[in-house]
Amino acid sequence: MARPTPHYPIFDRLFRHSVTVDLGTANTLIYTDNGGIVLNEPSVVAFQKESGAGQKRVAAVGTEARQLLGRAPGNVEAVRPMRHGVIANFSAAEQMIRQFVDMARPRPLFSRRAAFTLCVPAGATQVERRAIKEAAVAAGAWKVSLIGESLASAVGAGLPVSEAVGSMVVDIGGGTTEVGVISLGGLAYSGSVRVGGDSFDMAIVSYVRSLYGVLLGEQTAEHVKKGIGSAVRDVPLEHMNATGRSVDDGLPRTVQVSNHDIADAIEGPLRQVIGAVKRALETAPAELVTDIAHSGIVLTGGGALLGNLARRLTNDLGLEVRVADEPLTCAVRGAGAAAAAGLLDDNAYE
Repeated sequence: MARPTPHYPIFDRLFRHSVTVDLGTANTLIYTDNGGIVLNEPSVVAFQKESGAGQKRVAAVGTEARQLLGRAPGNVEAVRPMRHGVIANFSAAEQMIRQFVDMARPRPLFSRRAAFTLCVPAGATQVERRAIKEAAVAAGAWKVSLIGESLASAVGAGLPVSEAVGSMVVDIGGGTTEVGVISLGGLAYSGSVRVGGDSFDMAIVSYVRSLYGVLLGEQTAEHVKKGIGSAVRDVPLEHMNATGRSVDDGLPRTVQVSNHDIADAIEGPLRQVIGAVKRALETAPAELVTDIAHSGIVLTGGGALLGNLARRLTNDLGLEVRVADEPLTCAVRGAGAAAAAGLLDDNAYE
């Protein structure tokens, strides 16, 4: 019979540490108990092709790599390893996680391996969950635990998740929207749609191409969305210049895009988000829905920053909707707090 491996808490404290990772489609955030948020970077990694048998090396990650999207020379490939909140490119995700952890970790005398807590969307399959765990292990984790994005966001938003009362959180990330109803420290309802901030950007690209005959880059569309984006049309008219390529002659062309244009452009994906919230209200236990009717709905994630989004949802749902404080970081802060409180997926990878 094999002898059990001895466990030394002092050794763990000296040579191992815990990090919480929100590995998002658009951005990756890393949180530590003693350092808070120590990294917030775009989820992009760039590889440079080496001479030889298809060898590649990491040329850049995060902000530097994002600047290469659509602009990289022929020997450099910029990759977004995440799609809809899960890994789409395993090797690129592994390299990106490794680089981010190295950037975030302190430089002690002895290198310490990390125990990872990672946020995952409710719609992630078992195969996708395992891919996330294995990428973290390959990047150097000695233990990996998972927590649902909705629960993490609710904790980070300061909702009373441990009480016998229903709370609803809608987390709008880059690739997915998570809708969760939380009570007594767990999820009474969890739903996910693969629509998020990236869907808004692509809708803007499609709309401007159709209406103005100009093809915008995704980063340009995102810039316009952040600048004048609105979820409703009944607001004072604002304009913003956007430069892209004419579909007629291929030459650069600048057009004026309005906030009313953006509202029209994103109507399709926005209706999918609203539909997901309605399904949650129709499916969750009646008593918890009654609680939500009194306490309202909280928005988290980068998509929550879209102009007038809370107002649009309030109008459509007939419930109070508000944006959480620091919505971009709710999930990673909440996951860190939940890890400390023991609210993690029992199916940890060790």
